Amino acid sequence: MNIHEKYIKRCIQLAQNGLGTTYPNPMVGSVIVYKNKIIGEGWHRVAGEPHAEVLAIRSVKDESLLKHSTIYVSLEPCSHYGKTPPCSDLIIAKGIKKVVIGSVDPFAEVSGRGIKKLLDAGCKVHVGILEQECQILNKRFFTFHQKNRPYIILKWAQSQDNFIAPEKQEKREPVWITKPYTKQLVHKWRSEEQGIMVGTQTAVADNPGLNTRLWNGPDPLRIVLDRNLRIPKDSTLFDGRIKTIVFTKNSEKATSKKNLIFKTIDFTRGITQQICEVLFSLEIQSVIIEGGAKTLQTFIDADLWDEARVFTGKIQLQKGIKAPVFSEKIISEKNIGCDNLKIYIND
Repeated sequence: MNIHEKYIKRCIQLAQNGLGTTYPNPMVGSVIVYKNKIIGEGWHRVAGEPHAEVLAIRSVKDESLLKHSTIYVSLEPCSHYGKTPPCSDLIIAKGIKKVVIGSVDPFAEVSGRGIKKLLDAGCKVHVGILEQECQILNKRFFTFHQKNRPYIILKWAQSQDNFIAPEKQEKREPVWITKPYTKQLVHKWRSEEQGIMVGTQTAVADNPGLNTRLWNGPDPLRIVLDRNLRIPKDSTLFDGRIKTIVFTKNSEKATSKKNLIFKTIDFTRGITQQICEVLFSLEIQSVIIEGGAKTLQTFIDADLWDEARVFTGKIQLQKGIKAPVFSEKIISEKNIGCDNLKIYIND
């Protein structure tokens, strides 16, 4: 590992602190180095608040050192006015002449312009240090801006004999296949994504809340498929506490109210693409799909997913609703207590 990689890796570590809180902005980390010593650090914490470069510069106690320092940043410094001024302008104004960047920003209003502004000001700029790692860090942001859709995560739990639920449930509540630690981890995951989706059958059978009650973090936007408006009106999804979007075939037959919005799509053709188009228009960068089997399989069959997280518990159901089927390679596997977790990436 060379010296530039060392400090960009630190930028990535810092940036990860913003997972789930920076939307619609990317996660960014920055460090300032003087004579091989870090004298300033920062990461973007919340959209609308100062960016990583600003916080890193502010953290330097002796500003006279900036002119002799190198600033490292995991993503190209912005060059336009949004909720905050351009970071590239601040770097130039502070006299920092050496800039090392992990990856170019895919956002059209920035892409390459921040780098050009720095070069035009006489800065020495290095780009593409640990580029792949920096892009993986912001996989949601890159997918949104390059593919015009959210980053899609599939998640389910299955029994040892590959069922995700029994055929019939006596009560409107989930049948737990995994242990409490796994449940808490899933709520942490929810806090990291902008949206969470379930299909009609899951909403009817389980009456889910789709919130982060077991983790201290923001609740995602709830997204529900309900073609024929079969979900009972007293369902938790309709309690108005969290913004919820319901996709149906005729939204005129439903009544939208506070935090409950009905959207019409054509269920006879490509519903996954239609859903992605609506979510893209709402600037939703990531969605975790938690069921049911039909909804998950629909996205798999459309090849419209990026990551799958599959738990296998210790129980056997003997019969029931079969788990989704796909043939991707496992990229990681570990045990969460008694439960097994496999993560897949759709290449």
